[in-house]
Amino acid sequence: MFTKLLIANRGEIAVRIIRACRDMDVAPVAVYSELDVNAVHVRLAEEAVNVGPGPASESYLRIANILEAARKTGAEAIHPGYGFLAENAEFARAVIHAGLAWVGPAPEVIESMGEKTSARRAAIDAGVPTVPGTNESVTTPDEVRRFAADNGLPLAIKASAGGGGKGFRVVTTEDEIEDALAGAAREAKAYFSNDEVYLERYLERPRHIEIQVLGDASGNILSFPERDCSLQRRHQKLLEESPSPVLDEGVREQIMDAAARVSKQVGYTNAGTCEFLLDSDQKSFYFLEMNTRLQVEHPVTELVCGVDLVRAQILTAAGEALEFTQDDLGLRGAALECRINAENPAKNFMPAPGRIGSYREPAGPGVRVDSGAEGDYTIPQAYDPMIAKVITYGADRNEARRRMLRALSEYEIEGIKTTIPFHRLMLADQRFASGDYHTGTVEREMELSSLPDAPVSVPEPGEPEIVERDFEVEVNGKRFSITARERLETLVQPRKPKPPAKVAGGGGGGSETLMAPMQGTIVKVLVTKGQKVKSGEAIVVLEAMKMENSILAHVDGTVEDLKVKQGQSIETGATIAVIR
Repeated sequence: MFTKLLIANRGEIAVRIIRACRDMDVAPVAVYSELDVNAVHVRLAEEAVNVGPGPASESYLRIANILEAARKTGAEAIHPGYGFLAENAEFARAVIHAGLAWVGPAPEVIESMGEKTSARRAAIDAGVPTVPGTNESVTTPDEVRRFAADNGLPLAIKASAGGGGKGFRVVTTEDEIEDALAGAAREAKAYFSNDEVYLERYLERPRHIEIQVLGDASGNILSFPERDCSLQRRHQKLLEESPSPVLDEGVREQIMDAAARVSKQVGYTNAGTCEFLLDSDQKSFYFLEMNTRLQVEHPVTELVCGVDLVRAQILTAAGEALEFTQDDLGLRGAALECRINAENPAKNFMPAPGRIGSYREPAGPGVRVDSGAEGDYTIPQAYDPMIAKVITYGADRNEARRRMLRALSEYEIEGIKTTIPFHRLMLADQRFASGDYHTGTVEREMELSSLPDAPVSVPEPGEPEIVERDFEVEVNGKRFSITARERLETLVQPRKPKPPAKVAGGGGGGSETLMAPMQGTIVKVLVTKGQKVKSGEAIVVLEAMKMENSILAHVDGTVEDLKVKQGQSIETGATIAVIR
């Protein structure tokens, strides 16, 4: 077993891995960017190393910097978490070449299964059904039109190297093909450095079912009961549960067997997830893709199966035997997970980074919180908007649901907008209570504009006469924490954190000025000067917090002036256009 392991990630997943390391008596090493110098995961680790400036491309995605951090601290293994370099075969090879243990599958498997068209071919070779689609990438609108003529509409354009809803567009009419193809390729290039896309028939009301797999050090494949991840927006998950409320035991066994067959086909080791679409008949299922890493929603599987998946990953990477077998992986009770994001559900889940004021996590029977946040912490615009995950467990689904409602009512995050109001609404909705929902329920069937649109207010309590002040010191690229205690003669009132700037509509402003609702990069300008537009019409596409957001006109009128251009970085409140 290793004595020291470096975690090449940040936020709540870094905290999760640090805790697993502590449980195993393995010293955890954190890495951090200049934006994360005061982050929770940095303080919890045994050691922490600065790997570069705030942008991920200059820090968390710099392979050489991560490897140098491992060399400097004497780490023997690297765990990539999820996101960033987790599914990067080049990184996995570099880790192995450096003589370190890689906590993940072999680089060749990451390559073959990370590229969605080759993953489809592997599933077909394993005798597992796939959604009708192309097994090679497409590059021209004519190829998409031919596929539509043969398979009908709607269809999905998907990034070959993608996941997490990035590089994904749904085409419902032929007029949408060119823009959808260009948008999917552009987003795929931005997130995965690969603009290749492929096509699939788009199922109208499917469930998103995924199976956790684990290849042990001896080459055996363990297959876990399912997670239902059907509540989504922008093809990104909002809530997950296990077991699925619609899957009968026979179909469960079939899907678990299909996941094991695909995994064996490619010689999979360590933790991974096979994703499937379950058709509306609740019996027909199709292989979708494989994620060659730990999933965000792994805690629901841990709770219903009674295992620690991160511990299992580390044991496998060290060549150690697992502490459970396939026979131990039955379902016990039910679990739910809510992703708590810095987003505004009332405005189409628009990212809402900012500074947290007061922060208090829920607790009590059956409640778990995986978080990388705390009071007085700033959610950076540069990274994913996830703040935390709340996971509840119960003897059955309804007990887990009631516990989640209690936990969300206790969760206090002041100063920013979050997805908590949406989750409370969803959990009380009859569609969720009955299990009658699908991947389009949130975006096509729910009205969310009435949800609270303002961040929770921040109180201004007085500080005690004895205060502790934390200072961060960096010596030779390594971060150290110092706490100083100071006696004050009088009470001091702390400054109130400023909430994010409040803007109207899809980024509106005054009667004529359309302003940016957040910091980001203009990836596409959709109108020209002098063009007449209607309220609600998209003016630009703004990329922020790893998402593309359409910024909409706030009034009817004529675009009198355009203040931005493609590729331009803008700040919150910047003028995008003048519409009169």
